[in-house]
Amino acid sequence: MSKRILMSGNEAIARGAYEAGVKCAAGYPGTPSTEILENYVKYEGVYAEWSTNEKVALEVATGMSLGGARALVTMKHVGLNVALDAFMTLAYTGINAGLVVISADDPGMHSSQNEQDNRVLGKFAQVPVLEPANSQEAKDFVKEAFAISEKFDIPVLVRITTRVAHSKSVVEINENFKPDFIKKPLNVPAAKYVMMPMNAIRQGKVLLEKQPKLKNFSEATTLNTEELLSKDVGFITSGISYEYVKEIFPDKSVYKLGMLNPLPMENLKKFINKHKKVYVVEEMQPFVEEQLKTAGFKVHGKDIFPIFGEFTPDIIRECFKNKMGLKKQGTGNMNPVPGRPPVLCAGCPHRGVFYALSKMNLTVTGDIGCYTLGALPPLSAMDTCVDMGASINHAHGLEKAGVPNNKIVAVIGDSTFMHSGLTGIANVVYNRGNTLTIILDNRTTAMTGRQSHPGAGNTLTGDQTTNIDIEKVVTAMGVQHIAVVDPYNMKMTKHIIEDMLTKTGSKVIIAKRDCVLINKSKLSVLFEVDSALCGAAGECFKLGCPAIEKEAGTGKAFINPLVCNGCAMCVTLCPKKAIKPKKKV
Repeated sequence: MSKRILMSGNEAIARGAYEAGVKCAAGYPGTPSTEILENYVKYEGVYAEWSTNEKVALEVATGMSLGGARALVTMKHVGLNVALDAFMTLAYTGINAGLVVISADDPGMHSSQNEQDNRVLGKFAQVPVLEPANSQEAKDFVKEAFAISEKFDIPVLVRITTRVAHSKSVVEINENFKPDFIKKPLNVPAAKYVMMPMNAIRQGKVLLEKQPKLKNFSEATTLNTEELLSKDVGFITSGISYEYVKEIFPDKSVYKLGMLNPLPMENLKKFINKHKKVYVVEEMQPFVEEQLKTAGFKVHGKDIFPIFGEFTPDIIRECFKNKMGLKKQGTGNMNPVPGRPPVLCAGCPHRGVFYALSKMNLTVTGDIGCYTLGALPPLSAMDTCVDMGASINHAHGLEKAGVPNNKIVAVIGDSTFMHSGLTGIANVVYNRGNTLTIILDNRTTAMTGRQSHPGAGNTLTGDQTTNIDIEKVVTAMGVQHIAVVDPYNMKMTKHIIEDMLTKTGSKVIIAKRDCVLINKSKLSVLFEVDSALCGAAGECFKLGCPAIEKEAGTGKAFINPLVCNGCAMCVTLCPKKAIKPKKKV
């Protein structure tokens, strides 16, 4: 029985994989892709895992494919950088059962350290690239991607963006659907999968021979559609930009690309020749525009549209404000949504470490996680943040460049440590470094929604598993000085950091305290300010805790009971002892 329901793009991808008979999936949590596997794992009869990083996830999925099971791999755009070594060579080897990689790009950098257009990586690897524009297409395109993967013996990249991943639209599903999980025989011929040079040279030629066939497929597939409505102006677009174009120009012709590599150049040529003027509307890089201009077609694109940032209907309207009589649509009497600056949660254990670091004259190399917010005022206790695992290597490099090692600290989260920090520690130990690394162990991958990891003791399905002990790991790796601290005890944390900085050799401090959002009931007491005792010294405000507010007029502190999580860090800072326990109601 058919049913129409609202689904996010991520939910729809999970559904599409299930309907495609995908038995196995792997990934690493990263916004905006995280919810795909969280929804996929809810279906009966499937297996899904959070792998330690994206490269591991793709290699696990490759094994799944070789073993005969269709496999899905999910990651955000920068995750494909981590997996690129495996991805590039997988295009050479091909697959057994279908293998689809989801790359969730983040135009506008809502939750990312860069803006990256992974259509380019798909073309670089010479694999098919599909891009859905809404949730229905997200479901349908994933199913088609698996068919293409098996038809051409090649991995397929499905590229989505934040707006498609998180916005909801209507999807038609069969409520009584039961998948026929695809299962092929194990097929691992060494000549195809052992990439020593003589085999790789042959397989590279095989990949090149597939390109004309993929191009012919792109010209014929219904993933690309032409909507002829006008002869004056036409638009070439894809993804969420298609929805914006249709909203703004409902009476204009559109060529909608669903398959972006290889491009259907013959069809695009015919479309361009039917119109007096053609605009290519695409976020980020001029991926389509440059290929069309290289082929000699006259189109407009980045001469009108921005190359940086996420598109919105208003941005596109603004680009056309002096063309076609368009006017920017107002918002009436609606007030704009107030800004919500990012901040560490009330009771976040990372705050204790960063408060201690903020009192010391140090260079702090940081990493990817919610603790990156330690760089913001009033803590202002982080100086670098580039990519997963870089903090340890940056600190080591600073030391080797001559910066005194007692003035350098690296900070990295527990999930990031499992993802990319182990090699950094190994490098410090091997190269006789003196780096102090603080591992912020809050027992979860907090930034993306508290997913598990190898040090948290449970899997994506919630099953209990071996809990990899960070202290034992760094001990086994040969780290010379190791300490474990409770970051809520800021005085002791600062003392341990100062002591460790005096030591010679590799050093690790594990700041161990559960993320406050995992189990709030562990903190049974809230706190309040005795206004009569408060001297408005302002030391508590230096924590940057969102629960501590300033009273208008008096400048005194006030603790919002709806926000306070009872960590008590502020209690130790008040010179007047004005912050006191208050029983939870």
